[in-house]
Amino acid sequence: MTTTASGKTRVPAIDGWFTTGDEPALLASRCEACGTYVFPPGPTWCPNPACSSTAFDEVRLGRRGRVWSFTDARYQPPPPFRAPEPYEPFAIAAVELVAEQLVVLGQVVGDVGCDDLAVGDEVELVVDTLFEDDDHEYLVWKWKPVATGVDGEGRADG
Repeated sequence: MTTTASGKTRVPAIDGWFTTGDEPALLASRCEACGTYVFPPGPTWCPNPACSSTAFDEVRLGRRGRVWSFTDARYQPPPPFRAPEPYEPFAIAAVELVAEQLVVLGQVVGDVGCDDLAVGDEVELVVDTLFEDDDHEYLVWKWKPVATGVDGEGRADG
């Protein structure tokens, strides 16, 4: 946990799903028998229908992936989601983590909308504030596009 300049303590909005710090990561479970990844962590049994294992290791998922799909949240999600007032629509991306063969859904950073995204774009995991109260900033993971070439299309400058 860290403290902000205003004296608020920064804490995860959902404990045990991700780390914070300079290189945040999503936490997952990996089946010891077949290697299947599960997010969020904490399954009772392996979701792979060909595996009957109940033994898992806690692992950190890769921090970068590719946009698999995206949309925007034009409506205010219901509780327990906490949205700032007034409500501002935001982009949501399903991101494929290739090495883990897993797609993870998450918000996209606030200054990036659907017009700025394309399927296949590379993104990285960051931690950002979801909401605040008098004492805390509650953090969640979000996806942030990786810097691209000058043309904005991911092509090398030149």
